[in-house]
Amino acid sequence: MKIHFYPIFIILSIGLLVSFVLSSCSKPAGKAVADADVDYYTCTMHPSVHSKDPGKCPICSMDLVPVKKKGANETQVKENSGGMSDNSSMGSMPMPSPNQGAGQSSEFTVPVERQQQIGVTYATATKRPIQLSIRSVGMLESDTSKMFDYVARVDGYVQELKVSSPGQDVSQGQPLITIYSPDLRSTEQELVNILNDRDRGGTSRVSNDQMIDASKRRLKLWNVSDQEIAELEKDRKPSDQLVLRSPFDGVVNEVMSRPGMNVKMGDKLVSVLDLSDLWVWAEFYENEIGLLKRGQRIDVTLPAFPNQTFQGQIAVINPSIDAAKRTARVRIDIPNPKAQLRPGMYANVEVKIDGGEGLTIPVQAALPTGERMLVFLDRGQGKLLPRYVQVGRSFSTFDGQQQGSYYQVLNGLQEGDRIVASANFLIDAESQVQGALKDWEGEQHVPSEPVR
Repeated sequence: MKIHFYPIFIILSIGLLVSFVLSSCSKPAGKAVADADVDYYTCTMHPSVHSKDPGKCPICSMDLVPVKKKGANETQVKENSGGMSDNSSMGSMPMPSPNQGAGQSSEFTVPVERQQQIGVTYATATKRPIQLSIRSVGMLESDTSKMFDYVARVDGYVQELKVSSPGQDVSQGQPLITIYSPDLRSTEQELVNILNDRDRGGTSRVSNDQMIDASKRRLKLWNVSDQEIAELEKDRKPSDQLVLRSPFDGVVNEVMSRPGMNVKMGDKLVSVLDLSDLWVWAEFYENEIGLLKRGQRIDVTLPAFPNQTFQGQIAVINPSIDAAKRTARVRIDIPNPKAQLRPGMYANVEVKIDGGEGLTIPVQAALPTGERMLVFLDRGQGKLLPRYVQVGRSFSTFDGQQQGSYYQVLNGLQEGDRIVASANFLIDAESQVQGALKDWEGEQHVPSEPVR
């Protein structure tokens, strides 16, 4: 009798197949659904990394996080809650804001534990006095209206040099140089003859007075002082020596002559400076010129006097802008009564401007994104909301212990708003991974919340 085994084999195979199907149907379908809802995996530090499978970031080796497909979260929530969208069933999933729509920002969630790990700190939008400070550098220069160059106005020879080198202090009326000139003697003799003729009554008094005035004007043009002309009228002794005297208290700037040197009309002999007032020419950028005005007080410090601050005043603002440097030259007048400042010294200038009171945030809390600044508002429990804000100028304050830098907020925040103050780049990467800023484009979508 033959025994056939294949029916038994078929029966066992059918039994195993039925057991596998039953066991598969009994397993929960959550994992399969979850995997189907994942669009791709990415890195929170490098959002450009996209992968279809979980794993490590090829750049920083961090674990890749899943990015859900658009609309998958809402579908799963409705299925789990019987068609009702309950916020409590979503856990830490990002919820859209009440005003969320096309082109609007949305909240995203970074767990508090994760924020502590990456070093997130917060700051509050606060009203404070706005003290703007504009700094520049410049060089001390002489006041050109208080510089005097003695130029030979008569031919002759240098007979005596009273000053020998630049930097020598001189007082008003002090002799600087003596020139021998025969032409001077003839002109003085002409004046003496007219005076003697007037005294004798040889010609009309009116004619004599006119000739006397003409002779005196000629002598003055040759740098003969009024005192010397008065002495000539008194003693009637003409001289061939022209004495050039300092017109004011100052210092010798340059000596261009030597004893015995022949001089012609137009030759420079000696120059004198009055250092009672000096200039500083400083350059300011074109976006700072609007904050400056004539008569404005400016603090000036110099490396030569590190413990002193000199007070200057804006006298001239050049109306033209340098095309290459985009700066304008500003002249600052500085009193120098003690004559301790010298032309050529390096100077630092600072203009302090009181901008009143305004809403401010720390500079590090604003993330530059081109033409706008981005901040992240704290909504509590790890929820953050991106917000573009309009800021004004930055300024710094010093309370005696530490210095703080702030932006003036013109639009986008209100007093008391709590924002992220550090680790902004990490938070920004997380917001892009979760798509919080994905559809927010265009200036017309910036929330209009003026500063109150």
